[in-house]
Amino acid sequence: MGAQNKTMANSRGKFLTIEGQDGAGKSTNIAVIKSWLEQHKIAYQKTREPGGTKFGESLRELILQSDPNDFGDQAELLLMFAARAQHLAEVIEPALTNGEWVLCDRFTDATYAYQGGGRGVSFGDIAALERLVQGSLRPDLTVLLDLPVEVGESRANARSQPDRFEQEQRDFKQRVRDAYLSIAEAAPERVKVINASQSMASVETEILAVLSAFRSALK
Repeated sequence: MGAQNKTMANSRGKFLTIEGQDGAGKSTNIAVIKSWLEQHKIAYQKTREPGGTKFGESLRELILQSDPNDFGDQAELLLMFAARAQHLAEVIEPALTNGEWVLCDRFTDATYAYQGGGRGVSFGDIAALERLVQGSLRPDLTVLLDLPVEVGESRANARSQPDRFEQEQRDFKQRVRDAYLSIAEAAPERVKVINASQSMASVETEILAVLSAFRSALK
């Protein structure tokens, strides 16, 4: 994580998040967004969830690499928000206050999708923790990379050893996808859905169009 390309910090920065199932191509397309920010000389911090701080990264390791039976769904939810609370205090809020943009690989939408949709944790409980930890803070723009579950599985399995979530059954992953799409349907101004099963060039073109429209609306 690091600020890039100094720019005037005379106003609050913007909070961009990128979401999607495993195998959707988040890492590749985060690089696209980073390049766009640098091209437009926008100072930014790149970070991720769970993680982003020393404390958060330790919890990330615990959450992703533990045996599926090591802890229950509510414990998993609370670990996510514990990491998020520190992330907000140490990285996200200071950067935004300083006028930097924040580019975050996953945020609370992922909690609604994975713990809510996938695990079946109450959306009301997630919303209560969201209010407690975040107050009124929400992303300004979210890029949601969507693709069929079987395509995501194939991509994820080809790249690395599966983590705690990637080991879940296909019906879990379908619930995650469905929850993401429900979030996008409920917040179309913020969440922009990109068909991630297209060619990389087509996905990049769509993401750049979304970013350009977002920036134009700020003027």
